[in-house]
Amino acid sequence: MDAGTILIVDDDPQIRTMLRRYLAGEGYGTREADSEAGTHAALLGGDVTLVLLDLMLGGEDGLALARAIRARSDVPIIMLTGKDDVIDRVAGLEAGADDYIAKPFHLREVLARIRALKRRMTGRGTPEPAEPDPPEAVIRFDGHALDPLGRTLRGRDGADIPLTTAEFELLAVFLRHAGRVLDRDQLLNLLKGRDFEAFDRLVDTQVMRLRRKIEQDPGQPQLIKTVRGAGYVFAGKLER
Repeated sequence: MDAGTILIVDDDPQIRTMLRRYLAGEGYGTREADSEAGTHAALLGGDVTLVLLDLMLGGEDGLALARAIRARSDVPIIMLTGKDDVIDRVAGLEAGADDYIAKPFHLREVLARIRALKRRMTGRGTPEPAEPDPPEAVIRFDGHALDPLGRTLRGRDGADIPLTTAEFELLAVFLRHAGRVLDRDQLLNLLKGRDFEAFDRLVDTQVMRLRRKIEQDPGQPQLIKTVRGAGYVFAGKLER
């Protein structure tokens, strides 16, 4: 059974072949690319459900490519990086990646990350709410409308605002705990399944990215406010 189509973007043909064979054995279809042009061409087919993207893509910039992909599509991106450095991981998430895997990696880890990301996107693996209507109801705030069921955010002008998986889940957590100050550990616990490891500064990065999309003035946020020494609080007014 076809579990989806993974686009493998890496300039090393041996790595592409290794990933292709392994993923095929797990029921995934695959496409391959070794450049920015090849990546965009592969995405035109519309059947790619996830991208494995090498950060060090030969002479090209993997971060720039991640930003280009994210500007056109909400397809999940897992960044492959040979640099086990927090800054590189932060840069990858800022560029639009949803997760990262450090090289050298184990193939079973790649599969586990893919499955975990797909579960987060579809909502599988989470318990059903006791009363389904409130969690699934559209949440309105400051001219925006978040639809948890459709996983969309509509802005003040009525247009959809593209969010990465991490941004959507973080905003949903803030809205479901509006008025409550949440520290980084609490946010990490509430973001079930998000693998930020011990790097709580990545929460700050996601908050910064989210503010750019929903605040009228991200430099003076009125919705997601920083509580010095305590964490963050959603201070906007909700209307369900």
